[in-house]
Amino acid sequence: MKIKPEQLNRTLNSSSVPLYWLSGDDPLLMQEAADTIRSHFRSAGFLERDVLSVDRSFNWEEFQHLTSNLSLFSEQKIIELRLSSAKLDDQGKKAIQRYLDEPNPDFLILISGPKLDAGTLKTKWFTQIESAGVLMQIWPVKREELHSWLEQRLIREGIQAEPQAISLLADKVEGNLLAAMQEIEKIKLLSNTPDGQTITLDSKTVMQIVADSSRFNAYQLVDAAFLGDTPRSQKMLTALRNEGIFPLVILAAISRELRSLIPMLESAEKGQNIPSIIQAFRVWFNRKNAISSVLGRMNQEKVWELLNHCRLIDQSIKGMNVANPWDELSRLLLLVSARESVSSV
Repeated sequence: MKIKPEQLNRTLNSSSVPLYWLSGDDPLLMQEAADTIRSHFRSAGFLERDVLSVDRSFNWEEFQHLTSNLSLFSEQKIIELRLSSAKLDDQGKKAIQRYLDEPNPDFLILISGPKLDAGTLKTKWFTQIESAGVLMQIWPVKREELHSWLEQRLIREGIQAEPQAISLLADKVEGNLLAAMQEIEKIKLLSNTPDGQTITLDSKTVMQIVADSSRFNAYQLVDAAFLGDTPRSQKMLTALRNEGIFPLVILAAISRELRSLIPMLESAEKGQNIPSIIQAFRVWFNRKNAISSVLGRMNQEKVWELLNHCRLIDQSIKGMNVANPWDELSRLLLLVSARESVSSV
């Protein structure tokens, strides 16, 4: 069955299943969900734990050996599979399915891995996995939800924060929830407040304590530009540059997403409305706003102009012209995020 993160505790207390699959890309939220599952089963007597890191070289016979190794003295055990990729090879699929055909009640299989794509979720193999166990998809905290998320975390730690202080903290740690929790711990340590006493947090204190821990990836950058948020997309580009990201990685993400718009814009020019296009092209729900926004102000001609700009940036990265690739990436994002027509010449 498929559950939401807020349903996890209720599911753990009311259901008995042989497998939990956690899917998502946010390290903190994935870690907390896994910790909740481990804690529940430890309290139920599952004191042993084996952790298997699954990559391309992983031998699934190791998993089969663990799950078929029956002892005269029953040991309740959590067996974790940590996937480096959201897609399993045929050997992995068969190994998991074979186990679920005859699960051992003394074992709990906990799988954690990157976000699953829509195609995988609809395969016959995965629907069988989902029917036998629990799938929990963990989505990153959206930008508009981050203020509320931070406020709740601060309250949990005994910190009452002014709205401006929370907004400043959100701006500093956006895209990196692990850093957010580290900064909250830092605030507690440096507050010099006795245990049990409420800490009052103002914006000045945040400025003094919190480092800029924003972390973004190239696709978050694209979505910010697609939404028409020019200041945020420029800030994210600067952050990626400061992290030492190779500009070709960013260019590849932008050009890939621009190309994906072309068939959608063809449909729009034939008279299909944007909600129908979003549905037809199976756009993930957390990207619907970004895609809807860019489709509303782009046409095919504009996208081809932008892709031509991408070609020139590629040449500059490879030393084939004298343009500064970072300056050109900044200009490209300005063109993508512009809510009014901007010349690309």
